[in-house]
Amino acid sequence: MTITTTSPDATTAPGRQRERAAGGASYDSRTKVFNRVCFGVLLAFALIWLVPLAWAVDTALKPNAETTKAPLTWAIDDPTFGAFSRMLQNTDIPSWYLASFICSTLVATGTVLAASMAAFALSRLRFRGRNLVFWLVLVGIMIPQEVLIVPLFREFDTFGLLNTYWAVILPQVPTAIAVFIFKQFFDGLPKELEDAARVDGASFLRIYWSILLPLSRPVVAAVSIFTFVWSWNNLLWPLLVVTNPDLMTIPVGLASVQGSYGIMYADLMASALLGGLPLIILFLLFQRKIVEGIAGTGLKG
Repeated sequence: MTITTTSPDATTAPGRQRERAAGGASYDSRTKVFNRVCFGVLLAFALIWLVPLAWAVDTALKPNAETTKAPLTWAIDDPTFGAFSRMLQNTDIPSWYLASFICSTLVATGTVLAASMAAFALSRLRFRGRNLVFWLVLVGIMIPQEVLIVPLFREFDTFGLLNTYWAVILPQVPTAIAVFIFKQFFDGLPKELEDAARVDGASFLRIYWSILLPLSRPVVAAVSIFTFVWSWNNLLWPLLVVTNPDLMTIPVGLASVQGSYGIMYADLMASALLGGLPLIILFLLFQRKIVEGIAGTGLKG
């Protein structure tokens, strides 16, 4: 008499395969649902940003008389660029563009240099009180800039720097969040590169300038672009320290003339679009650098 035995693994193998297939299908369905939810959220945020921009363009292309008609519609009976033409002819926008470009470029350059050097010291150098300094940097992130307006104004007034580019540029250069971003990136770089350079006799300045900074190009690009945009849009501080029309930046210049337009909404929208146009172009040109910089900051982990 022959007794036939069946292995438990052989009998349960088809069941396990069915369970794995069911689990894989469930995982795929959850992934699809998650992707759809993410797509819906991104679409909602895109509409929140794009609809006001589209409305501004629509209003700027209408005659002023048409912008006050009720009910308001998207349709344009007689599209015209008259609002843009009036803004370019009746204001000093070219001069404001130049002032904004000079200030924003110098602020971005100074922020990258100052923040990267401070981050290099906090990340690579060992000195007493290093952790305390880093915590002070973190505290600086939580302090609103408006708190420092009065002491900064008195300081620049004492040195006679009001109504100069330096009054606009210098207070915007120290940025605690930029120091934090650079430090997070430097902490993720292998220290073997630094050790090899030290063996070859490189100084700390040479290591910073020739090794770490070139490796930080994505972060440098991201910090530069974000700082440039933030400085370009800054209104409160330049409004307080600059009264000379030749030194006014775009936000200050537009704020000084918009009150005179009353209910001429087409002119108001045209001025807003002209003020933000360089930033839109900047984003379209460097959007890849922005994404690479955010992905390389080390903030994700």
